[in-house]
Amino acid sequence: MSPALVTPGAPWEPDWVQAHTPSEAARLSAEGRTALVRLPAQLDAALAAASVFRWHGATIFVTEHTDQVGLAVEMTDCLAGRRPPALTRRGLA
Repeated sequence: MSPALVTPGAPWEPDWVQAHTPSEAARLSAEGRTALVRLPAQLDAALAAASVFRWHGATIFVTEHTDQVGLAVEMTDCLAGRRPPALTRRGLA
């Protein structure tokens, strides 16, 4: 499942399960369940947490910083090999 960003106060789907730790998110993902994570209000902490939780398989992120967290989640997916980067360049040595 591709990641989704949700603002605080938005309704949850009944099959979403909140993950409190990265290992819990990994376990839920391995079971085929949708892991939801509530991110901190501080931007730096939200970006770090979103990257770690996405690496471990979380798919729903509740945050006030949807644009910035969305970029961090996309970058994490590129690094994990789940999606191709938006732009690739060939370096010359």
